[in-house]
Amino acid sequence: MIIHHRQTLRSGFTLVEVLLTLLIMSGILLALTQLLTAARRSKDTIHNIKEHQLAGPAILDLIQADLRGLFVYNRTLVHHISIENDVMSGLDSDRIDFLTTTDNLALRLNDEDQLATFDINEVGYCLRPNPNYDEFLEIYRREDASVDDDPFADGVFQFLHDRVKGFNIKSYEEDGPDAEPVDQWGVEGSENIGLPAWIEIELTLELAPRLAREQVLFVSRDRSTVTYHRVIRLPEGLRTEEGEIPMPRVPAAPTSSVTDPAAAVAGAGALGAAGGGRPDQGQGGGGRPSGGNFGTKGNGGRGGNDG
Repeated sequence: MIIHHRQTLRSGFTLVEVLLTLLIMSGILLALTQLLTAARRSKDTIHNIKEHQLAGPAILDLIQADLRGLFVYNRTLVHHISIENDVMSGLDSDRIDFLTTTDNLALRLNDEDQLATFDINEVGYCLRPNPNYDEFLEIYRREDASVDDDPFADGVFQFLHDRVKGFNIKSYEEDGPDAEPVDQWGVEGSENIGLPAWIEIELTLELAPRLAREQVLFVSRDRSTVTYHRVIRLPEGLRTEEGEIPMPRVPAAPTSSVTDPAAAVAGAGALGAAGGGRPDQGQGGGGRPSGGNFGTKGNGGRGGNDG
């Protein structure tokens, strides 16, 4: 007896085919991941460059607007402007202070605990080391609405930027291409006081990442640091000598030329006689008679008797 066994055929993938498919899918996913990562980095880099290019001019525009409103009325030359040369962490960190008519940017309360706008403010720009990164500085705008005898101290500090590589201010005493810059102006021990003819400001910023652990890979080291320049001319009409500074003056009271009291009484009597005589006699149209009626004419009117 012969028994025949039927062998059943099963369709499927071999192990080699499965491994090959997984390898191809992994390559595709890896390519997509790299593409998306590159797109995200490009977007972040463009965003950082845009902010970087806007931050520098915005800070310089703010400084220029404050300098355009310089206030020197009733201020001595040593209190017109102060430009101090300083270095922090090997980087230029100059400081400038002055009075300006620019309205205060920080919210301040008046004596009635209401938000108020002050027309004259003490303004300054200063730097300090970055607490998180030793290779950078932070720049702040100082503002004080209470103008006092020391306009270069105290106030509210407003943060502007935290990746500053240098802030250099040069002052020029005169115009012309041969003018020599002065590093310090109006500080203690400096011979230059008052206002300079013009000021040159250099602000160096480095590109900052938008995210905490972001790496800017598409921008070279040289292109990530940009120095912005600004030349600001100060009004020539404000550059006066010490004796020509506008000061408030209280007008003196007018003094009389008559110093004798008797002469003053006699003058008052003569004035009354010229105006029409004594009122109790009713002589003259300017006097009031004792009877209670006014005279009708300068020569007549016996008002006192009619009463």
